[in-house]
Amino acid sequence: MVSTKLDARYSAGDASPTAWSTAEDRLASAEIYWLSTVRPDGSPHVTPLLALWLEGAMYFCTGPEERKARNLEQNTRCVLTTGCNSLNEGFDLTVEGNAVRVTDDARLRRLAEAYESKYGSGWHFDVAGSTFRHNDGGPALVFEVVPSTVFGFGKGEFSQTRWRFE
Repeated sequence: MVSTKLDARYSAGDASPTAWSTAEDRLASAEIYWLSTVRPDGSPHVTPLLALWLEGAMYFCTGPEERKARNLEQNTRCVLTTGCNSLNEGFDLTVEGNAVRVTDDARLRRLAEAYESKYGSGWHFDVAGSTFRHNDGGPALVFEVVPSTVFGFGKGEFSQTRWRFE
């Protein structure tokens, strides 16, 4: 269940909340996302990556030795953002949640198909050993982030919508 609320403090006087279905469409169609994780010393780490919005969750992959994977071993809380860099047009989204490893082979195969469908044949993944494999590279861990809260920021006619999930 999702609850939707416009935050009038950060919205134009005549703004209305954005429908969750609109936010989902934007999450699904975005190409680049920014992942924020927490380093072991508590400092932030932010990096761009490719991701999927599929069946109510965000999915991304990373090598097991990469900083983001090592951060998630210690602290699963993270934020994924997407949007545009324009001030007066567009819509930005921030997805808050916990990253959980996906290890089920059938689900990984479904996600691999979704990556290739969205990003093209250059992003073909094979599934082996509960991981993705890209070309001749090493394994990539796959993570799912089910949102706890999502924020949407409308630009031009400024609005801030918050969606909370139970």
